[in-house]
Amino acid sequence: MSAPKVTMVGAGGMSFGPAMVNDVCHTPGLRGARLVLHDVDEVRLDRAYRFACKLNAATGANVVVDRSADAAAALDGADFVLTSAEFGRFEHWRQDYEIPKKHGARHITGENGGPGAVFHSLRSIRNTLGICADIEKYSPDAFLINLTNPMSRVTLAINRATKLRNVGMCHEMPLGVRRLASKLRINHRHVEAKASGINHFTFFTEFRDRRSGEDLLPRIKAIYARRFFDFPPKVQQLVRVADRTYLGAMFAEFRYVPLVAHVVRTYGVVPCSVDSHIGEYLPFALDVAEWAPVPLDFHEPTMRIAERAACRVADTRIPLPLQLAGHSPEEVINIIDAMWNDRPTTLMAVNVANQGFLPDVAEGAIVEVGATVDAEGIHPDKMAPLGEPIAGWVATQVALQDLVVDAALAGDPHLAFQAVLQDPCSPPDEAACRAMFDELRALQADKLPF
Repeated sequence: MSAPKVTMVGAGGMSFGPAMVNDVCHTPGLRGARLVLHDVDEVRLDRAYRFACKLNAATGANVVVDRSADAAAALDGADFVLTSAEFGRFEHWRQDYEIPKKHGARHITGENGGPGAVFHSLRSIRNTLGICADIEKYSPDAFLINLTNPMSRVTLAINRATKLRNVGMCHEMPLGVRRLASKLRINHRHVEAKASGINHFTFFTEFRDRRSGEDLLPRIKAIYARRFFDFPPKVQQLVRVADRTYLGAMFAEFRYVPLVAHVVRTYGVVPCSVDSHIGEYLPFALDVAEWAPVPLDFHEPTMRIAERAACRVADTRIPLPLQLAGHSPEEVINIIDAMWNDRPTTLMAVNVANQGFLPDVAEGAIVEVGATVDAEGIHPDKMAPLGEPIAGWVATQVALQDLVVDAALAGDPHLAFQAVLQDPCSPPDEAACRAMFDELRALQADKLPF
């Protein structure tokens, strides 16, 4: 079979771009594939192209790397399209976080849940559906893999507004497996895990040692029962001081997890994610500790560091052993390999419309479950019910999925305001919600769908 054409939209971005190029080059089944990088920012596109060419040469993958700032040229005849594209990501993220906080919101991140995420959703949906219109025009049979957040809401909008075959993908569960395996001092390759829920709010239902069959969830729960995870005020104080440095902020993001510990201890369930993600959906997130870090203050410098590193790799004349990197934890390119080569493959997590995969979640809602993929497409796993209280927490977010997507598709600011009012982490009264809403709307008017 001839090799596929894979188009990456938003290829200049640092969140997924380098990892996707790396994984194409490290996938034997995609040797000779045509990889087209597309971005409207030509400076970042050129940098991504130079990086991709170096990586391709180092790995000997024989991928045909191309680039274009023109959507028609990039998308024409594409078999697969990957999209991860936002405008002014960190500028707007800071607005989404700080302005609701100013008006009394009790949210922890402002990215995927909480009142700030209403605006993030509206911007992302508008931009992504514009990309989808180009895909439908130039490559309507392409399979779309969405990487843009807020994942659940953007994927729901794609399903409602387009006819494109698609799936939403996120690396959170594979990273969660690695994080917990390291706590158990087990190689992550020896772990077999399943989880379900909605994106960034999934919970492990299985976590086993492949070699022995041992159920590792009791051991994980025992770890979170240790005194280390009490995070008393003195420890919080130390982390707060350390958070002023980059390495301290990294520790705070991935190791300072009072909310995860609280959920494990109180409800007996093990989240896949850290506090900054599960806390977006829980109104009590800020009640379990005296202090919580601001995740944006870690992620923004991380992307700046990644951008500088990519520039150096792209431009240096020093030969670098890029072939040693290996495949990343991302499962995105695995989908392309499995579908194109009819190579049945197991995936830890896909974001798809619920069709009985989670019996106590509304039909049609975007859920995150495991799956297998082959030439016929994605085959999501049927999972056990989430059970309470998770099902109730998820139901709240599913209702918000519907409301935000309806607002975006109809271009209706009234529905968007209702979503702010109904979010459990929003400011405490309608007047505060209105003030927050109007301030963000004025700042982001040119990016919103109304």
